[in-house]
Amino acid sequence: MHSSFRERDILEIARTQGKVTVEALAAHFDVTVQTIRRDLTQLANAGLLERVHGGAMLPSGVRNIAYEERRRVNAEAKDAMAAQAAKSIPNGSAVFVNIGTSTEALAQALLGHDGLLVVTNNLNVARILSANERCEVLLTGGRPRAEDGGLVGPVAAQMVSGFAFDYAVLGCSALSEDAEAFDFDIDEITVSQTAVARASEVWLLADQSKYQRHAPVRIAGPEAFDRLYTDVISNELAAKCAAQNTDVVLCSTH
Repeated sequence: MHSSFRERDILEIARTQGKVTVEALAAHFDVTVQTIRRDLTQLANAGLLERVHGGAMLPSGVRNIAYEERRRVNAEAKDAMAAQAAKSIPNGSAVFVNIGTSTEALAQALLGHDGLLVVTNNLNVARILSANERCEVLLTGGRPRAEDGGLVGPVAAQMVSGFAFDYAVLGCSALSEDAEAFDFDIDEITVSQTAVARASEVWLLADQSKYQRHAPVRIAGPEAFDRLYTDVISNELAAKCAAQNTDVVLCSTH
């Protein structure tokens, strides 16, 4: 296989798993570990992956990866989580939905619902749900972010504070082994935290790629979440959730 095709496939694996290892990739492509190391170096030099001991992972740090790239990361798992969460939201509910590609998938899964009131600071969620004439969709207002269609800041948070939600459904950029959810923009997190305080139930959508990433600003810990929807979970993370009575819903992509 030509290196450019192999690098493309390595990126797809990384998008699904969040992290790749040299040994596993060498076995998968039936090439030497030296060949894989060269591939990973090329991808890292291009800013597409970040080298770590024994392999590489999707870039993380104090800035999020590009939004179109985020849409492709573990997309099947996001659709599965969204479908499961949507099934548990009754018609006629008041729901807050925040910024993110997982919550965009939720909006798509809610298109068959009746009588929802959905408040969101996500322009993409509002656009998707506007196709459902049986639901009311309200945008928060706030400062728009061109890169992802998010509305952030105190104006957005103030509007959210005026509601009582049945459910707040949140995505995040990173989830630690202590079941703490993190994101990159403090102005975004203020809106999510306000929604947490105004909801009867709070659900978190976080696929396995979020376990391999790091973001600097804490949204909340497991005590804030009634449910975690995910596709894979470690024993340690499961134990942290159980200790805080956070239900874990494993969502299969098959």
